[in-house]
Amino acid sequence: MPRFAANLSMLFAELPYLDRFAAASAAGFKAVEVLFPYEFAAKETQRALLANGLELLLINAPPPNYAGGDPGYAAVPKLADRFQRDIRRVMRYADMLKAQRVHVMAGPAKGDAARATYVQNLQTAADSAPHQQFTIEPLNSGDFPGYFLDDYNLAVEILDEVDRENVTLQFDAYHAQLIHGDALKVWEVFGHRATHVQFAAAPSRCEPGRGALDFDQFFAAVDDSGYTGWVSAEYTPSTLRTEDSLRWMRTLQAA
Repeated sequence: MPRFAANLSMLFAELPYLDRFAAASAAGFKAVEVLFPYEFAAKETQRALLANGLELLLINAPPPNYAGGDPGYAAVPKLADRFQRDIRRVMRYADMLKAQRVHVMAGPAKGDAARATYVQNLQTAADSAPHQQFTIEPLNSGDFPGYFLDDYNLAVEILDEVDRENVTLQFDAYHAQLIHGDALKVWEVFGHRATHVQFAAAPSRCEPGRGALDFDQFFAAVDDSGYTGWVSAEYTPSTLRTEDSLRWMRTLQAA
């Protein structure tokens, strides 16, 4: 059975942010993700992690534009200078929180200039922080219209072009299902490149148990592949309380 982690930007969202860490620990999680921790001082998140004995697996970069901009802009040519400034802020958070991975979001862009910008920004980030692991993740165009990185084949091309050992693939079963129609097949083809895994049912993005993907098969395939990292629940619970949506995990633990 995989080691499951909780995405605290989506799970336990019925609670104030800093209370979610204790709730995740009480539910049995040993590791968590926080997509955008920048709204809070890093020390507050650090204290919540330490108090509850939790590892922080992942944060996203660059920080969002709270004025209403798109999530991510690492592939947007006109924002290349801003990315170079903002990634330094990201690294201050990552260092203090001991975030194992930083997901560099491409943002909405297309074409050769976008590709070159994304590659250059990834190389610059990787070279400026060789101790830090970075990931890239294809996102489906329904949820993220115009997103540059919208295909797993393209993701592998970008990784090969970036050519940095500390830049790897982030695999999300929800997005893989919506992009390619068969997340299990996508895992069979690309899973060997993945260093971090996330999941949610598709197309509802709720907990396992709905949609076309057989999660028993998927989790077994992840285990059988030799993947030893964490598998993070990144879904919006269909229940009022996140705890009530965790039947899938309790069933697996009891098997």
